[in-house]
Amino acid sequence: MSNLKNKVAIVTGAASGIGLACAQRYAREGAVVIGLDRNRTDAWNSFEAAIDACRFHQVDVTDADVTNTAVARTVEEFGRIDILLTAAGIGEAGPVNMLDEDTWDRVINVNLKGTFLSIKAVLDTMMAQRSGSIVTVASVEGLNGTEGGSVYNASKGGVVMLTKNIAIDYGRLGIRCNTICPGFINTPLLHEVMDAMPDFKKDVERETKIGRFGKPEEIAGAAYFLASDDASFVTGHSLVVDGGYTAGHSHGIVELMGLV
Repeated sequence: MSNLKNKVAIVTGAASGIGLACAQRYAREGAVVIGLDRNRTDAWNSFEAAIDACRFHQVDVTDADVTNTAVARTVEEFGRIDILLTAAGIGEAGPVNMLDEDTWDRVINVNLKGTFLSIKAVLDTMMAQRSGSIVTVASVEGLNGTEGGSVYNASKGGVVMLTKNIAIDYGRLGIRCNTICPGFINTPLLHEVMDAMPDFKKDVERETKIGRFGKPEEIAGAAYFLASDDASFVTGHSLVVDGGYTAGHSHGIVELMGLV
């Protein structure tokens, strides 16, 4: 695997969960990491204290002016942007008849509009460089519907299609764009949902063929590959990292055959 030495990477949602794990992996591979998030966390502070080549900007990704300012400061300080990873997201959902308009707007604004604004903010720089790797974070729920998912599924499906369009429109300018579709990953966002629905949690664990939830570091490994030169001919792709969740359905047959 090639490393990311001297690359400049912006990571949204960097203060926790998947975003933090990706920021840490990029830093270990030699990148300068600029973290964007609404709030600092103790986990980010510990990471920043251990790594010289990182910065943090308090950013709400739904605010174009604040996002553009953070990107402009990055370009002013480091002269370029090589990688953008968009991990900022929220997980609210519900059946449509039970979903209020404010929740719909909030999820679409953070998950889809926030991704759009983050990409838009770096494109001029990447176009001028004629190089760049954009890695969005969608979800398996953006590929297949999930019971009660409605707005979350819609927002992540939008991220998948936006990613494809960025790859189509900017590929000849040297800009690649791919999305990671995580399954159920052990993050604070997952626990917000799962802890209130223990039966759902057991069912998801059963349908995840590896038999456990994923780790943020396992998504970070995919994010590293897609950002690296090893993925130089990969663009417009949706990389599913889900422990086999979307491979097919389980009905207890393998247990009957003793394959456990």
